[in-house]
Amino acid sequence: MTVQTHDFEADTGKILNIVINSLYSDRDIFLRELLSNASDAIHKRRFLGQTEPQLLNNNEDEISINVNEKKKTIEIIDTGIGLNADDLTETFGTIARSGTSSFLEAIDENTDNKDAAKTLIGKFGVGFYSAFMVAEKVVATTKKAGEDDTFIWESDGKTGYSITSSSDAHETGTSIKLFLRKDAKEYADVQRLKTLIKKYSDHILVPIFVTAKDAEKEQANSAQALWTKSPSEISAEEYAEFYRSSLGAFDEPFITLHNKTEGSIDFTNMLFVPKTAPFDLFEPERKTKVSLYINRVFISQDVDGIIPTWLRFVKGILDTTSLDLNVSREMVQNSPVIKKIAKSVTKKVLSELKKKLKKDETEYDAFWEQFGKVLKEGLYEDFENREKIAAITRVYSLKHEKLISLDDYIAEMGEKQDKIYYLAADTLKQAKSSPHLEGFQAKGVDVLLMTDPIDAFWMSQMGSFKEKAFLSISRDKYDLSDLDDEAAAETSDDEETNTIAALIKECITDLVEDVKPTTALVDSPVRLVAGEGGLDFNLERILKAQNPNFEGGKKVLEVNCNHDLVKKIPSLSLDLQKAVSRILFEQARVVDGEMPSDPQQFSKDLIALGNAL
Repeated sequence: MTVQTHDFEADTGKILNIVINSLYSDRDIFLRELLSNASDAIHKRRFLGQTEPQLLNNNEDEISINVNEKKKTIEIIDTGIGLNADDLTETFGTIARSGTSSFLEAIDENTDNKDAAKTLIGKFGVGFYSAFMVAEKVVATTKKAGEDDTFIWESDGKTGYSITSSSDAHETGTSIKLFLRKDAKEYADVQRLKTLIKKYSDHILVPIFVTAKDAEKEQANSAQALWTKSPSEISAEEYAEFYRSSLGAFDEPFITLHNKTEGSIDFTNMLFVPKTAPFDLFEPERKTKVSLYINRVFISQDVDGIIPTWLRFVKGILDTTSLDLNVSREMVQNSPVIKKIAKSVTKKVLSELKKKLKKDETEYDAFWEQFGKVLKEGLYEDFENREKIAAITRVYSLKHEKLISLDDYIAEMGEKQDKIYYLAADTLKQAKSSPHLEGFQAKGVDVLLMTDPIDAFWMSQMGSFKEKAFLSISRDKYDLSDLDDEAAAETSDDEETNTIAALIKECITDLVEDVKPTTALVDSPVRLVAGEGGLDFNLERILKAQNPNFEGGKKVLEVNCNHDLVKKIPSLSLDLQKAVSRILFEQARVVDGEMPSDPQQFSKDLIALGNAL
């Protein structure tokens, strides 16, 4: 017998402390979390046993809870896949979550707010660590299916943990023994545990038995798959509890979809759209949270293609009788049945989201703030559903403080307007202060303000909505006079404006593709627009961030020749003409969210201008 002691990873220790203290008033969930883990372990063993029969349990699968009221201990025993030493270190010794650092940062900002901390913990997930909310010590004894060694993991949740290897006989599976804290001894009560199981874990498909000394072994759950019931038989609270207990959620579902589809393909879906986004929503390795069952037998929780990646926030169950239970995982993923189910489910989710938007815009907008960026991925990559996603897309605009739809924008367009104008920027504040908007604001023309990195991609890819082309006001050519009933007023005579533009171009010819006079500016002296064949500014910035060697094309500097500073340039000395021209160019970059191309020269030019005043 060998014993190895380990310290918790720094983040694990911090989160254990947070979980124990911030969720104190919700300690009942420890049982839900541990039973959910036990159920998952049994389903995993069954699944692996489809291709490796030697791993299967020869007896009936079950979860047993042994209560010792005198010693104040609870032992939860499952017949699942079990764990070896490496599994124990990975599962119980570390928090293997890509969002850990983000979680801790958010928690630090809410240390005095228990409700906020609870919400954040819920978004992150608790799992096994919830045991320490009620236990002063936890001992896990486990043997992995197909292996000989037994391992014992022990910890007080504070100083670290030990792993002991043993050659003693132990059934395949895991037992987790909780030595209850003094303030949690009420859980060493059979009736209390039965009540909690009925409330939180009744739907778990594996029978759960609770027993105590001199008490008869008794099943505490119905072990009936909730999704096999008729929706009319299930209350909203039962749906919500299934969502929380089986799917690891802490919020209320925004949408619940429970349908049975019959025809060429038979399947049942019980899906939930959350209200709150998880921390790892944008992590590349994030897997779908939709579990596939075949005739109520769990197959996998990460079947590729079971739901589009742009709906990866959807959680729930898909159960079908149209697949063979013995097919391989690869065949399942490539099956046309899965493709048809995914297509049908996607249609259902989009339909329900549209209904929500129509019913309550305020509630939908709160959802959109959480998940809009993910849904926009579908605008870029899902040609088949693009129009449907666009119909439920929410956007900010120049003329509106609240989010609007693309249909709202089109409905307010003037008779002569045939384009959907948009400006891509890093933030809403930056967009609203952009000189690109001045001409539109003066003419009362609305502009969409797009601030998500994916916006420039999907709008370029999609091209139009309801036959109205998207037009980037920082990239594409346009003439606002086309929207007027009368011809646009000239800023000054053509000869004068062309002379000023030519003069500025001569001063900064190495910095720009061209310099042109414009009537699109009102208060600002200059702005930068994309050159011939150039990219949208925000798209260019994204590409630069991804590839430091990426070089965008030179821009065109457009000049407001009615601006006082611009009109003074011809009367300045040659050196000041060059300095002011460079300052205007750099100022246009700064307004667009860029750094000056040459900070040292920019500083010198500002000093030179100041000295001349």
